[in-house]
Amino acid sequence: MRRSTRGGLAAVAATALLLSACGGDGADEAAVKACQITDTGGIDDKSFNETAWNGFLRAEEELGVEVKYLESTSEADYDPNIQAFLDEGCDIIITVGFLLGDATEAAAQANPDTKFAIVDYAYEAEYDNLLGMVFATEQAGFLAGYVSAAVTETGTVGTWGGINIPPVSAFMQGYLAGVNYHNDQKGTSVEVLGWDGADGVFIGSFEAQDLGNAATAEMLQNGADIVMPVAGPAGLGAGTAIQDFGSGSMVWVDTDGYISNPNFAGITLTSVEKKMDNAVFAAIQGVVDGTFAGGTYLGTVENGGVDISPFHDFEDAVPDDVKAELDDIRAGIIDGSISTTP
Repeated sequence: MRRSTRGGLAAVAATALLLSACGGDGADEAAVKACQITDTGGIDDKSFNETAWNGFLRAEEELGVEVKYLESTSEADYDPNIQAFLDEGCDIIITVGFLLGDATEAAAQANPDTKFAIVDYAYEAEYDNLLGMVFATEQAGFLAGYVSAAVTETGTVGTWGGINIPPVSAFMQGYLAGVNYHNDQKGTSVEVLGWDGADGVFIGSFEAQDLGNAATAEMLQNGADIVMPVAGPAGLGAGTAIQDFGSGSMVWVDTDGYISNPNFAGITLTSVEKKMDNAVFAAIQGVVDGTFAGGTYLGTVENGGVDISPFHDFEDAVPDDVKAELDDIRAGIIDGSISTTP
């Protein structure tokens, strides 16, 4: 766990990703303590817990706040971890993952003077002290699906998830829609294994890499040469399956897998990124400068909250005309002329 030195507030340009002014003079920077609670994937999951933590580290460096995290090893840890941070006097507690939704809401209701935020969850009710941060991952998934359909050599791609819940299936919906859009626009007939728009392949875990390996291996054996796992650390099993198979590539999710998973950099076509670090940083900054507001933040292609990563080692494998078409697709998603659902 890292703690900052108590320095002066760095001069930082306002990054109004998700904050609306709500008055106040802002918190004393020396007193601001920002605290993260992970889900069971852990702080170094190479996925959304780690990406969220990067937002804390940026806040530590640029805003001079104190940062701290607690890891949850099971759902039984959620309430005790939140209470521990309440007892420590954290100014903002940010939880990560939909599984912490109920515990976070209950704590926010019981502690109206403490600011809360949660990654990958939003609430029907709005609270002044609770910000839900969600991401239109179907938009970035659409871009990844289009690219996959454009570069597949077998005419078959695949995707599988941890559990069939909206934060997971949204990636898969967008991916399928992007493949379908390429088929419609280009007259191709690329097939998607693992998701039909309503149901598909789910391994029932976000940690079991052996199950992820088996799901990916089956898709490779059935002709897929690109696979997108949506299962946090369990998705690393896809990388080992592709390496063992000797051919193919994968699309990572949440963060840029080329950087976060260097062992699989050479087989990572692109990644469907949620810019959770930016959203987390902005929430913390709101506490520092007094502009924190509850409600819901939605990260989109338009506001930079979601997108696909650079192609890195696959830069030459993606034709220039496809890259240009992606810019047109982004514009179509933004103006609503392109639907990102199948």
